[in-house]
Amino acid sequence: MATTNLLFAGFGGQGILFAGKFLAYKGLIENRQVSWLPSYGPEMRGGTANCSVILSDDPVGSPIVNNPDVLIAMNLPSLDKYEDAVVPGGKIFVDSTLVTRPVRRTDVTVCYIPATKIATDHDMPTLANMVLMGKVLADCPELGEGHMAEALQKVVSARKQNLLTVNETALQLGRDYQG
Repeated sequence: MATTNLLFAGFGGQGILFAGKFLAYKGLIENRQVSWLPSYGPEMRGGTANCSVILSDDPVGSPIVNNPDVLIAMNLPSLDKYEDAVVPGGKIFVDSTLVTRPVRRTDVTVCYIPATKIATDHDMPTLANMVLMGKVLADCPELGEGHMAEALQKVVSARKQNLLTVNETALQLGRDYQG
């Protein structure tokens, strides 16, 4: 895997930072070099949120991801802002429940997944982030699909351990999505 730069983007409250932290812990468990850099607006919910994650075989020199290999856009403002920054040949994952316009670029691979609808239909409306994460892991073999349960153990707080199974289910729903 040399190095993979990922950018998660959406509104606060969509679990952007949680999804990024999950992937960072997964990388740590796999003995990769990792950087996780959260960024969010002053509003707790409804403001902007994004998270840069770098997974590498080599030490990470800077935590800044200006040109992601993989963009996860959970809302239209995020797609509008970051679509052009993705490297040619990169991948863009879009929550098509909330983003109604198509990706304009033709030099990237695009996956539209109705993550919010899938999560809501399965009575887990706050886990669209993990549905998307499951699809990202399924479609990005360089990230690997192992160690997900161990990573969830690290990011789900001790007082919310009852949510481990539902997070695993959300990941599986994303991995199984064909569209």
